[in-house]
Amino acid sequence: MKTDSIFYRIFQSIPSTFFELINQPPQLASAYQFSSVEVKQLAFRIDGVFLPNAAELPIYFAEVQFQPDKKLYSRLFTEIFNYLDKTELTNNWRGVVIFPNRSVDTGDTERYTELLNSQRVTRVYLDELSSIETSSIGIETVKLIIEPESTTTIKAVEIVNIARQQILDVTTIREIIQLIETILIYKLPRLSPEEIGKMFGLNELRQTRFYQDVFAEGRQEGKQEGIQEGRQEGIQEGIQEGRQEAKLETIPQLLGFGLSIEQIAQALGLDEQVVRQAAQPKS
Repeated sequence: MKTDSIFYRIFQSIPSTFFELINQPPQLASAYQFSSVEVKQLAFRIDGVFLPNAAELPIYFAEVQFQPDKKLYSRLFTEIFNYLDKTELTNNWRGVVIFPNRSVDTGDTERYTELLNSQRVTRVYLDELSSIETSSIGIETVKLIIEPESTTTIKAVEIVNIARQQILDVTTIREIIQLIETILIYKLPRLSPEEIGKMFGLNELRQTRFYQDVFAEGRQEGKQEGIQEGRQEGIQEGIQEGRQEAKLETIPQLLGFGLSIEQIAQALGLDEQVVRQAAQPKS
């Protein structure tokens, strides 16, 4: 699994997760920008860096390590100190290394004992995250990376359902679902992207404000008798009972939400060709 890229996507989408992992207030994320930084003079790039917007806050260097590497700490501290030497920032610094478990933490430490035993460096072992009393969506998404395959899909659906209940922003929900889908694709390669998408695609839409707004617009135009009779369990049930005209009018909005022609056809109970025609711009 490309764990480093997945973690960086998580930190970009839900930056508070990083601070929860190191037992810092998640609100601290608002004072940081997560990105990669390049030391041009040395032609190397550090991929996971939280840069603060205040001089009194430290720079955080994040390293994700899922394979044993004897030279891990040599490489990590070389990159950190080279960056500190070349940057104009005067902030203090902290290093964070994320492992799946302690058995992967095999880097030579003798020359770096003082650093590793200080507050400079935090080592996070994902299989020990159960010690965190309150798990957020971000933490649960991180834990999904090491979830046993037998329970991965069940856990993934639970996380998405919790996200729908706790998060109102449609874009954030979509980002979380995309992250979880990516994790599932890497962890369960026997599942096709289509099979994974079906777990969340339509269910995601059912709980959103967008869904409520589409229905409200139809009701105002007097075209949503069938939808008004639909149950609150989901958008698919209501739309299937709506009138043909109302269904066609929702297609551009559903496309804008990110659903495919196939998903919309399935949800609306329409032929794919009908959906494609309705999706064509009006001349």
